[in-house]
Amino acid sequence: MMESEQRHVTLRISASEEAALMELLNFMYSNTLSTNTAPALLDVLMAADKFEVASCMRHCSRLLRNMPMTPESALLYLDLPFSVLMADAVQPLTDAAKQFLAARYKDISKYQEEVMNLPLAGIEAILFSDDLQVASEDAVYDFALKWTRTHYQKLEERREILSTRLGRYIRFPYMTGRKLKKVLTCSDFDPDFANKTVIEALFFKAEPPHRQRTYATEESSSTGRRFIERAYKYRPVKIVELERPHQQCIVFLDLKREECANLFPSGRVYSQAFHLGGQGFFLSAHCNMDQQSSFHCFGLFLGMQEKGTVTFAVDYEFSARSKPTEEFISKYKGNYTFTGGKAVGYRNLFSIPWTSFMADDSLYFIDGILHLRAELTIKQ
Repeated sequence: MMESEQRHVTLRISASEEAALMELLNFMYSNTLSTNTAPALLDVLMAADKFEVASCMRHCSRLLRNMPMTPESALLYLDLPFSVLMADAVQPLTDAAKQFLAARYKDISKYQEEVMNLPLAGIEAILFSDDLQVASEDAVYDFALKWTRTHYQKLEERREILSTRLGRYIRFPYMTGRKLKKVLTCSDFDPDFANKTVIEALFFKAEPPHRQRTYATEESSSTGRRFIERAYKYRPVKIVELERPHQQCIVFLDLKREECANLFPSGRVYSQAFHLGGQGFFLSAHCNMDQQSSFHCFGLFLGMQEKGTVTFAVDYEFSARSKPTEEFISKYKGNYTFTGGKAVGYRNLFSIPWTSFMADDSLYFIDGILHLRAELTIKQ
């Protein structure tokens, strides 16, 4: 370098860079910094990036991570103008900023107005999280669409953002069939992106649970974790709808062993809504007391969503996969005339105590999954 042969070197900088440069020079000779505020450290970080002092960049990044983070500072860290050198040095800082935003806004319904005002980088950090507290992935889709329409007025811009940025973080395979149909007709999505994404989601839904877990492990790194299931308030279901000889739907609900364990002693978990005869239904699994034997047991119930005063009779049958055949075995049949908001079911579906149901040698957990099926039929 020419400077190596000179005893005096002249650096041209703006007046605003002087303090940061002096801190940088001090660090190069003493390995310490005297500044201790986030804005000043950011200035030193930018100076270190400009003059390619990687050790100082890492030091600044470490100091900033140890400071109390705020939404404002987290967004600032995500908006740093990255060079290749800086990207490597400050990656832990940007990861910490993303984790902070994801944790703070994991319940987006609680901070709706605040979240709607966040910039794109903040929204991406939130939607990336597995711990997002939402009723279902349909709610994530609706939120992403609402945010994009608020911040991007032009259709071309919305399509670009949804197709190349936010669309990577919507987990389409866990959306309901009804909402996936809306994706295909939504003008905010590029048609090619919508078609590819919906087909991908439908193929995923058709896979058996063990293959879905493998698929998620193999593919999630390249697709924005699209195949990793969040902890939804309403559990996803698979649905087969038939029109003849009767209106009928077959609903499959899978529950993990740990989800069932968390139901004890009086918890319950609800499925996503599904539809039959124009009415919305849901399944709910309970841990409750057997009224005759006075022990805890597993119950399964079918409910109709509140919607007007419509009433109609439904034949229903609950089944579960059971060892050793691992085939679905019928556990309960019944019929019920539903009105809005009513539910019906069986308090002790397997006719055994909770301890036997959850035991290591339980007949009903196959590779850690409880497989339930409900068949609903409307007979005219």
